[in-house]
Amino acid sequence: MVTLSDNLARAKRHLKRFADTPLGHFINGETVPAAETFENRTPVDNSLLGHVARGTPADVDHATAAARDAFAPWRDTPATKRKGILHRMADLIEQRAEEIALVESMDTGQPIRYMSKAAARGAANFRFFADRASEAGDGLALPADHHVNYTLRQPIGPVGVITPWNTPFMLATWKIAPALAAGCTVVHKPAEFSPLTATLLVEIAAEAGLPPGVLNLVNGLGEEAGRALTEHPAIRAIAFVGESITGSRIMAQGASTLKRVHFELGGKNPVIVFDDADLERALDAVVFMIYSLNGERCTSSSRLLVQKSIHDAFVANLVRRVEKIRIGHPLDPATEVGPLIHPVHRSKVMGYMDVAREEGATIAVGGSVADALGPNYVKPTLFTNARNTMRIAQEEIFGPVLTVIPFDDEAEAVALANDVAYGLAGYVWTGDVGRSHRMARDLEAGMVWINSDNVRHLPSPFGGMKASGIGRDGGDYSFDFYMETKNVCVALGSHRIPKLGVT
Repeated sequence: MVTLSDNLARAKRHLKRFADTPLGHFINGETVPAAETFENRTPVDNSLLGHVARGTPADVDHATAAARDAFAPWRDTPATKRKGILHRMADLIEQRAEEIALVESMDTGQPIRYMSKAAARGAANFRFFADRASEAGDGLALPADHHVNYTLRQPIGPVGVITPWNTPFMLATWKIAPALAAGCTVVHKPAEFSPLTATLLVEIAAEAGLPPGVLNLVNGLGEEAGRALTEHPAIRAIAFVGESITGSRIMAQGASTLKRVHFELGGKNPVIVFDDADLERALDAVVFMIYSLNGERCTSSSRLLVQKSIHDAFVANLVRRVEKIRIGHPLDPATEVGPLIHPVHRSKVMGYMDVAREEGATIAVGGSVADALGPNYVKPTLFTNARNTMRIAQEEIFGPVLTVIPFDDEAEAVALANDVAYGLAGYVWTGDVGRSHRMARDLEAGMVWINSDNVRHLPSPFGGMKASGIGRDGGDYSFDFYMETKNVCVALGSHRIPKLGVT
């Protein structure tokens, strides 16, 4: 059985390279040393992991030029060859699975029980889109009486991908794999709080035979490297995952170049439990979908709407479960909740404990830090006696914090669920088939799961409404973003053409 000590020893070996040499950029197939750096610290204890290149507009321009020069050759590479390279990337991701998991766990604070699946999910993303590379350009036949119309899709060009700090490796593959399959080239800017596995991905790409310039990496801060990328005129589109307020800034920054944007942003997602639900399964899902991944996930069900007829009993069971959640070192296989990503984020999450008290909610479980474990640990927290108008029910906390709100009937459940700025996901637990379809129809959310936790099906659309984003990922929906649709109209020679200037 693998122990914490085993994982610490292995992680130390994999992390040594980052401590010994500052992490640079990867541009046009080569590592570019860091001219200026910033510190990268593990959330486990805030100790130094190493130094990371602080990218400049010049670095972004260098990477963008490489992506621009590589675009036409990559676009014209036969889809079957692109497919082979992407499958080779998936193979190498799986071969380096342990390294990816341990590095990511120490870089993000996410428990190894979840990060151990990071490589498998990343490899699956590459295989899924690799297999669809040959059909990415397919269009439609649209015949008319005197013409034949047909559509085709072509890659849009060099694109920018900006990924978040919570599950960086998986989300990078989720964005980059379809872009490469479509024939686009990429400049990737990872989050400054967790940059390490982005370097592992470009190393894998180079080893797999991805041509120089097709995938480039620029590390740095959002307001510097990130902004230079979103404003660069040669970047045709930006795919971004992160906070809603940052998404609005990126949209403004890209407006002058009419840049296409795809945003996967924040959420304040409801999980709605009716009294006719399978309450044991519902309880399992409620606990998992907020406290897994330290609550740092956009699709977490951070608002529990529970029908009044079962409210007290359900919440009593919930309290018992939350009190037993194991908080600890992320490399301990027994750990269920690890440290939050950064002291700044821990302070933000802890600020909502004061907000809850001021607003009159009850902190039924948690509400405090676990300093004995380290500086960034927040105990799994449960707010009860809450109202939907409270800030704890309206604002994205992005931590292991759940707010419980009672409701009377279906109409009130829908009204409460929709009464937020966000619209990413919704979860409904009910034994009534008709109600499940009505709720799915009426919820203002881009994704609704019925009697289920968040289970991803790669061909299905992933994305949100309102402040939760623009566009959809997954299956053919990803190609719609990374490709331009062109219509071609060919005359059959039989239609009448109006004549001007004829006497």
